[in-house]
Amino acid sequence: MDLNLLRVFDALLREGSVTAAAERLNLSIPATSRALGRLRRAMNDPILVRAGRGMAPTPFALRTAPRVRSLLEEASALISTEVAIADLERTFTIRINDGVAATLATAAAEATAAAAPGVTLRFVAEGTESAEALRDGSIDLDIGVGEHAAPDIHSAVLYRERLVAAVRADSPLGKHRRPTLAQLCRYPHVSASRRGRARGPLDDVLAAAGLQRRVAAVVPTSAVAALVVSTSDYVGLLPQRLAERHGPALGLRWFPVPAELPEVEVRLSWHARLDADPPQRWLRETITTALR
Repeated sequence: MDLNLLRVFDALLREGSVTAAAERLNLSIPATSRALGRLRRAMNDPILVRAGRGMAPTPFALRTAPRVRSLLEEASALISTEVAIADLERTFTIRINDGVAATLATAAAEATAAAAPGVTLRFVAEGTESAEALRDGSIDLDIGVGEHAAPDIHSAVLYRERLVAAVRADSPLGKHRRPTLAQLCRYPHVSASRRGRARGPLDDVLAAAGLQRRVAAVVPTSAVAALVVSTSDYVGLLPQRLAERHGPALGLRWFPVPAELPEVEVRLSWHARLDADPPQRWLRETITTALR
């Protein structure tokens, strides 16, 4: 298939209309319409169908779009030996959980905009840790806890995080400089777990000390836990970066947990095909540097 047809396919799926795709590609509307006809014959699928006043992609087109985008990026990397970052016009999609995004997104966006004003960082929430989104090009980077155990997925440690205890600043517990485990157990806790788990590493430490906490609420993310703590008497375990960055604005006080809790590794992951892509490499370096 002619590579130019794939460019038309990508533009049609991005824009959702022949007219807008023609403008994006600097083609005439008749030429774009003819290319759509060739695509329909080659792929044996309508690609776009009428839906009210607009056009909607078929299920086949939606499934195929990420793979086509990935192929176009690979083709571009073959012929692009140098990239003028300042002139780059591109959107990078980054999968990230909101607890990490709360401390990383601003630094990454500001550093990116300073060097490449035409670049947009599109942060999307975690839904699954599956590597398929990296493989098919749905996302460019994955930032989160854990490592993809696959040979075609590359990753690097962005930073290591530890959990701290946080309470509302006017909480009686907040008066203690370094509360003991027993003091922490006197107050209800909010647990952050995307899988809905109430138990975590702290509970093992407490059990070894003959103590037990009461988890009164389980929320999906650390950012939500911080909001719950700010409006209640609950104790929350939060990433230290999140507590440092947003604790004062939320009226929180945080302190180290008097226990050996495991550190959490936050990793940056990408697909092997993008390892040498200059814009992708620049983005990874920019994010890593911004966090320092």
